[in-house]
Order: sequence, then C-alpha cells, then structure tokens
Amino acid sequence: MKGHASDTCELCGRSPLVTTVHHLVPKEKGGTLQPTALLCKACHRQIHALYTNDDLVILELTTVEALQHDPQIASYLKWISKQAPGSEPKLRKSQRVRGKR
Repeated sequence: MKGHASDTCELCGRSPLVTTVHHLVPKEKGGTLQPTALLCKACHRQIHALYTNDDLVILELTTVEALQHDPQIASYLKWISKQAPGSEPKLRKSQRVRGKR
C-alpha cells in the first residue's frame, strides 16, 4: 500500500513525498497486524539495506523511535534530512545483509 505525495516520512521528517508502509515488526516475524509507519522510499530502502528482518527483531528496532536512535540509521537520518524530498540516493546493502539474503 502506498501513501500520498503530500505525506511526511515518519523517520526522517521530510515532506511532501510519497511514502510506503513499513511493518515495524516484519510480516514474516508476526507483524502482519502490528503497527506500521509511513516511510519515504529512501528511508525504507536504507533500513532493509542495513538490517535483515531477523536483525530488526533481535536488535529491537521495531519502533520509529528505536530506529531513530540506532547509530547507523541516526547517521543516515542526519544526512538524508538535508536532502530534497524527491531525492532517492543510491545505496549499497551492508555486507551482513548481502550474505543473508
């Protein structure tokens, strides 16, 4: 399910932009009916580039606040928040994620 072009990303705070639904607890880990967050494509992709679904649960990165306080994501958020809302930066999956998928 996609958001609207006037949405605000709940992670980086940029707007207006199109958002996607991020299951805070991955669906495969029982999060189908759990809370979700509206994230811009860039933030959503960055989360999944840094962490596997197992990592998100094990590291308890299952709330917007927990994601914002994670050192790797916090560093990214500091940078992305200065970028134009429509920008979709290139990213590279972490070595850990590349090895597990």
